Amino acid sequence: MKKPVDIVEMRVPAKPEYVGIIRLTSSGVSSRMGFSYEDIEDIKIAVSEASTNAIQHGYKGEEGEVTIGFGVYEDRLEIIVADNGESFNSDEVRKKTGPYHSGEKTEDLREGGLGLFLIDTLMDRLEINHDSGVIVIMTKYLGRDEVERRGDTISTSQTK
Repeated sequence: MKKPVDIVEMRVPAKPEYVGIIRLTSSGVSSRMGFSYEDIEDIKIAVSEASTNAIQHGYKGEEGEVTIGFGVYEDRLEIIVADNGESFNSDEVRKKTGPYHSGEKTEDLREGGLGLFLIDTLMDRLEINHDSGVIVIMTKYLGRDEVERRGDTISTSQTK
């Protein structure tokens, strides 16, 4: 298993006003790695969704902390968003999120899990662990349109 070149980690209070700081950090790390503008925007949206989910659903207004880790590799960025709040069943959420059809009206789309659907669409890989709290691991490969699955990642479970 390859080790990351660098690891950047931050912990923030589980409050909505800190999502902007998380977005700025993800933008800075991905920009430094050389991602395209479009990829940086995708990463920022995905990280925002994962962080917002952790804040809104993990702690439900109670005090808590969200940990964000950036694993900088030569060929990819792996981002971990973790909370110790209430866990959920990712299989149940996935069942509720799709598939979506272009003929569906926006107001008919199911709310639950839409953030995970968006993250899954924007990132090259999405992994979820909900044994203790929720850990979302997102991977974006550098300079690739089509991605091959790699075995040298932070976690061993694969949900995509």
